[in-house]
Amino acid sequence: MTIEELHGIFLKNPYICTDTRKINKGDIFFALKGDHFNGNEYAQTALSKGASYVIIDDEKYVINERTIVVDNALETLQKLSNYHRRHSKVKVIALTGSNGKTTTKELINAVLAKKYNTIATIGNLNNHIGVPLTLLSIKDDTDIAVVEMGANHQKEIEFLSNLAEPDFGYITNFGKAHLEGFGGIEGVIKGKSELYDYLIAHNKFIFLNADDPIQKEKLATYIKKIGFSEQDHNHFNIKFLGTNPTIALEFEKSIVQTNLIGKYNFTNCCAAIVMGKYFNVDKNQIIMAIEAYVPDNNRSQIIEKNGHKIILDAYNANPTSTREALLSFNQLKAHNKLVFLGDMFELGEHAQKEHQEIANLVLELGLTTFLVGENYSKINCQLETFKSFNELKEFLSDIEFPNSTILIKGSRGMAMERLLDCL
Repeated sequence: MTIEELHGIFLKNPYICTDTRKINKGDIFFALKGDHFNGNEYAQTALSKGASYVIIDDEKYVINERTIVVDNALETLQKLSNYHRRHSKVKVIALTGSNGKTTTKELINAVLAKKYNTIATIGNLNNHIGVPLTLLSIKDDTDIAVVEMGANHQKEIEFLSNLAEPDFGYITNFGKAHLEGFGGIEGVIKGKSELYDYLIAHNKFIFLNADDPIQKEKLATYIKKIGFSEQDHNHFNIKFLGTNPTIALEFEKSIVQTNLIGKYNFTNCCAAIVMGKYFNVDKNQIIMAIEAYVPDNNRSQIIEKNGHKIILDAYNANPTSTREALLSFNQLKAHNKLVFLGDMFELGEHAQKEHQEIANLVLELGLTTFLVGENYSKINCQLETFKSFNELKEFLSDIEFPNSTILIKGSRGMAMERLLDCL
C-alpha cells in the first residue's frame, strides 16, 4: 500500500493510536516496537477494542482485511505524517532549544489561539514519534501548528525538521543539556542549530532572541527574521520589570503580570509576544493569554503546603537551567529559603565537573541546600548530601522546618516532586 493510499484511509479515520490502553473506537493503530515490547503482538487487542485498522510490520500477525502490513511501522507513521503535513495548508512553527521548550510552546499556542485555530505538541511528545503524532493531529480547519522538537544527539533536529517542514522556527537557547549525547556544549549548539540550517536552506522565517550572542551571531546576515530585545531597537523591545516571585514585563507601554517565576521564563514570554505581534494578534489578547497561563506538570509551579511556599521545578534539570533557577531563587525576598537539588542526568564525562560547579554556586550564594543523588554524593563540598532519595526522606522524617520558601529541582529520573509528601 502506498503512503497516498494510506493517507486516504487516514482522512476517513483521522485518529492515530500507538498504545492499546488508550485506544478509542475508529483509531488507526500503529504497531510500534520498543526495547521491551512488540506492538505487533497487540494488533488483535486493538481491533477488539474498536480500531478501524492496524498497521503492522510482521506478516505472522495478520488478522483480517483491516490489517495493513508494511515494511516498518515507525517509518510508515513518519512518512504518513510528512505526507499529511504537505497535504494541509497549515503554517508550522517549529521550536527547539536546551531549556524552556514546552513552556514556550504552550505560551505561543495560548497567544495564537486567541485569533487562529491552532494545534500544538501535547506535553513534551517532541521526538521521532511525538512529532509525527502532532503533525497527524492537523485538521482541515487548523491554521497554525506549534511543533516542539527535542533532541539528545546530532542529526535528530535535522530529521524532525524534514518531517515537519516548518515555515517558521525559534530556538529557545543553547545550554548544557544532553552533553553526553551531543558531545559537549559545542555539540549542543551544532545539533540545535540544525533547525536554523533547515530554515535558512528553505528561505523560511526565523524568530530570535536578539540578546542571545549565539543566536545574534549565527543569524547576523540572514534577512528573514524578527527578534526581541531589551535594548536593541532594531528588534521588538520588551522590558523585564522584575520578579516577586512571579515575573512582570512591559511592551508597548503595557505591563504584563505573569504566573511564571524566574527571569529564565522572561524570554519564553517574549517569544510568544513577538509571534503574536507578527501574526497580528490584538495586543490586549496577547496580554490576556500570557497572564492567564499557569504552569503545571512540575514546571515552575508555586505550591502552598503546610505553611511552606514551594517552587516545584522538578520536571527536568541540566546545568544551565539549574544555575538560572538558583540565581532567580536567590533574588527572591523571603525568609528561611531552602533548596533541594536532585542529580542532573545525561552529562556523561562532564557529570562530576557540572555537579561540582552547581555545589560551588550554592555555597557562593549562601543558600541552605540539600543535594540528592549518586552524582552529588561524589563531589567535594560542605553541604548535606544524600546518595538516594530514600536517604533524604529518612533524614527529613526527624526534622521539622519553620515556614520556608523552598526550591525543588532535579532531572526527571530523580522524581523530586516526591518531596511534597515529606515536607
